[in-house]
Amino acid sequence: MVKLGYTILYVEDVEKSIVFYENAFGFSRKFITPENDYGELSTGETTLSFASKKLAAQNLKDGFIESNLEEKPFAIELGFITDEVGELVQKATSFGAILVKEPTQKPWGQIVAYVRDLDGFLIEVCTEVQA
Repeated sequence: MVKLGYTILYVEDVEKSIVFYENAFGFSRKFITPENDYGELSTGETTLSFASKKLAAQNLKDGFIESNLEEKPFAIELGFITDEVGELVQKATSFGAILVKEPTQKPWGQIVAYVRDLDGFLIEVCTEVQA
């Protein structure tokens, strides 16, 4: 059996990112290393993790494309499900998230909005898909 255990975002400041996600989305901190180069948040069944760009560079000797707010977001997003999309988007932007798209109802009934975090990662804030 294989399961998704965690997603790791490469960020400039692990502590700052952890605090942002705690405040903006209400996730709870699992831990941060004493070196402030890796940390994890509990988000439900999957862990959201953060590694410093310095640590990532040690692991990926050929480098990687860094996320930043000056560039378009990567072709990937984090999806956070809530019944209160508008309220969560407002809360996230009050803690520094950048609004990309206001909450919109899709033809299948789902409410979807997009923000970017402090490092430029794209986040979809949405209601559950009703199948």
